[in-house]
Amino acid sequence: MDPFLEKFFPDVYAKEHNLKASVNQYCKFDSQILTLFTSSLYLAALVSSIAASTVTRVFGRRLTMISGGVLFLAGAGLNAFAQRVWMLIVGRLLLGCGIGCSNQSVPIYVSEVAPYKYRGALNMMFQLLITVGIFVANVLNYVFSNMENGEGWRYSLGFAAVPAIMIILGAIFLPDTPSSLIERGKDEEAKKELIKIRGTIDIEEELRDLIAASKSSKAVKHPWGSLLTRHYRPHLTMAIAIPAFQQLTGMNVITFYAPVLFKTIGFGANASLMSAMITGGCNAVATLVSIASVDKFGRRTLFLLGGAQMFICQMFITVAIAYKFGIDGNPGVLPTWYATAVVIAICVYVAGFAWSWGPLGWLVPSEIFPLEVRSAAQSINVSTNMIFTFAIAQIFTAMLCHMKFGLFIFFGFFVVVMNLFIYKFVPETKGIPIEEMLCVWQNHSYWKNFVKPAEKQVDADC
Repeated sequence: MDPFLEKFFPDVYAKEHNLKASVNQYCKFDSQILTLFTSSLYLAALVSSIAASTVTRVFGRRLTMISGGVLFLAGAGLNAFAQRVWMLIVGRLLLGCGIGCSNQSVPIYVSEVAPYKYRGALNMMFQLLITVGIFVANVLNYVFSNMENGEGWRYSLGFAAVPAIMIILGAIFLPDTPSSLIERGKDEEAKKELIKIRGTIDIEEELRDLIAASKSSKAVKHPWGSLLTRHYRPHLTMAIAIPAFQQLTGMNVITFYAPVLFKTIGFGANASLMSAMITGGCNAVATLVSIASVDKFGRRTLFLLGGAQMFICQMFITVAIAYKFGIDGNPGVLPTWYATAVVIAICVYVAGFAWSWGPLGWLVPSEIFPLEVRSAAQSINVSTNMIFTFAIAQIFTAMLCHMKFGLFIFFGFFVVVMNLFIYKFVPETKGIPIEEMLCVWQNHSYWKNFVKPAEKQVDADC
C-alpha cells in the first residue's frame, strides 16, 4: 500500500512512482530493508521451532500451540501500532516465533490424533486453512487499501490478532494426543483420550502399539544425535529435502510478493492486490482437490503431477515476461489480453502447488517420523523450511532485479530436480499407520540399505 511504503520505505515509494531517475521496472522494489521486514518473520520461526521441540516433547503439543498464539498476538499488536521500522521488524519477529511454535506442533498433533485411513486428508486441513488465511488476508488488504485516511495498513497488520486469539482459545479446549500422554507416562489418561477420539472402546490394539512405540522411543536418550545415525538417514533426508524443495518451487515468492510481482508487470496498486486475491482464491480451492484425492491416489502421484504442472506454467510465464519486458523492463502499455494470460498462468501454477507440494510438504514429513525422534525431526523440518523461506524472501527482489525473467527459469530447474527426487527416493505412505512406517523404509529399494530390523522394532513382520 502506498501510504505504508511512503511512511516506512520512502526510497521504494520514490522508485515506484518514478520520483527518482529512470529505474528499471524489475528493480523498483529492490530494498533490503523492505525484504528484511518480510523475511525476519521466517528467521524467528526457525529459531523458535528448535526451542519448541523440547516444549512439545516434555509438556505436550497443546502448550506449544498456546505459546505460539500468545506470541503471534503480541506481534500483531506491535505491528498495528508501529511508528518506526524497528517496531515493524520486532513485531514480525514475534509473529515468526508464533509461527515456529505452531508449525512445529500442529502437524504432529493432527497426525497423532487422526485415524490412519484419513490422516492424509485431515492433515491437509492444516495447509487448507493456511490457504484460506492467505485468501482472507488478500481480501482484507484489498478492502483496507481503499480507506481514505491512509491507515488501512494498520488494520491489515492488526487483524493478525484474530487467528492468534482463535489458536489460543482452540488449543485450550483440545485434548492432548494419546502419543504425547504415553510419552509423559500418563497411560490411563491416554487410554481415555483414545476412546474419546476414536469414538469406540475397541482401541486396545492401537493402544498397545502406541505404548510399544513409546517404550522404543524412551530408549533413545538423545533424539538429535540419533537422527545423525545411519538408521535414521531416510528420516533426516526427508526432514531436510522436502521442506527445502517446497520453498524452491518459488511458490512463497508468489505468496509474499504477489502485489509486488503484479505491480512489476504493470498492474496498478489496487489491481495488483485484486490479482493477488484471485491467486489466493485459486490456492484455497486447489487445496480442496488435494484433500479429496490424497488418500485415494497417494502422495507420490500428487507430488509428480503437481511438479509437472508447475514447471509448464513457469516456462510459459518466463516466455510471456521475456516477450513483453525484455531486459530493460519497460513494456510500455500492457494489453488486457496479456495481463489476463499472465494472471491465468500464475493461477494454474499456484493450483499445481496447492494440490501437491503445498500440503504434502507438511503431511509427508509429519507422518514418516518415528516417535523417538518425531519432535526433533519435525523441528528440523520446520527449521529447514524457514531457512529457505528466509533466504528466498530476503534475496527475491534482488534476484528479480538482476535475473529478470530468468528468475522463473531458476525455480523451474529446481522443480525438475525435486520431481526426480520424489520419483527415486520418496516411498508411498498412503493408508499406512504411523507406528508401522518403519516397514515402508525396509521395503524401499534404496532406503532398505540403511534401515535394518531391530529388536526394539514395534512390528517385526514387514
